[in-house]
Amino acid sequence: MSLEFLVTSLIVIALPGTGVLYTLAFGLSRGWRASLAAAFGCTLGILPHMAASVAGLAALLHASALAFEVVRYLGVAYLFWMAWSVLRDKGALEVSEGAPARGPWRIVVDGLLVNVLNPKLSLFFLAFLPQFVPASGDATLAMLALGFVFMGLTFVVFALYGAFAAAARRHVVGRPRVLTWLRRGFAGAFALLGLRLATSGQ
Repeated sequence: MSLEFLVTSLIVIALPGTGVLYTLAFGLSRGWRASLAAAFGCTLGILPHMAASVAGLAALLHASALAFEVVRYLGVAYLFWMAWSVLRDKGALEVSEGAPARGPWRIVVDGLLVNVLNPKLSLFFLAFLPQFVPASGDATLAMLALGFVFMGLTFVVFALYGAFAAAARRHVVGRPRVLTWLRRGFAGAFALLGLRLATSGQ
């Protein structure tokens, strides 16, 4: 495993995306434990993409325009649904002190769906991981090892994002105007990510 792989992975993971946004929202709305559950769910959401890459299914997704479009628009629909839920104060991402409790496993499942319904992850694994697979040895085992390292890094980085959000929580909760703009901000961010995914080409 090269230093280049670790550095590149960290840069890719740290760039704000749906997983980071999801974890930040729970850090602000529910605190550190909820953000850990969100980070764990988003990390688990990488598994199907990694398995698909190892099995060669990511290549099929890349080659088949129909398969790519189906997965892409499922992801778009889910992101728009999350944006609407936040805006309407009915979703898991409601940022308020008196919001209804949400079990950790529900947070994990929603976080998993955030990344499962992201076809770009499969394409990322297809294009990224093979570059760091040694020419000698078992390529499948090497890809699995690199994939699990990527997952570990993802969880650590997302957990740090969540910890920072949880630390800022006491400055947010109890301030209605701030909460309103945070909800609008998160809703707008999810909607923009959905729009970006909808307009992106294969």
